[in-house]
Amino acid sequence: MISMKISDVSKMVDLPISTLRYYEKKGIIPETYMVRDENNYRAYDEQIIPFIMSLKSLLSAGFSIHEIKDILSRKELAREQQLEIIEEKMNEIEQLQKKLDDAKHFLQDSLQSAEDCTW
Repeated sequence: MISMKISDVSKMVDLPISTLRYYEKKGIIPETYMVRDENNYRAYDEQIIPFIMSLKSLLSAGFSIHEIKDILSRKELAREQQLEIIEEKMNEIEQLQKKLDDAKHFLQDSLQSAEDCTW
């Protein structure tokens, strides 16, 4: 096990130290990746890097911190459950895309109406 300081982890995952501490506070980063050294400083296992990269991927895919914490709290999700969670998120994204497309068309129509208007 290679232990790293939080500043090392921060650089490797391209996240501010404050964000890593926030994830710790919210219970997103399991304590299994951290130990306290003799000076009571956090030391991180090198396996935290792929974990945080996965976390960043989930966040960029639209999962909230709350959703991720819920997923992590369920130990050993069955493959079917994982697929169900992914399908639910994809449906949410599709619904959001539809709403955004509707809003875009409304604005485009509004612009066209404004251009056609003679004052």
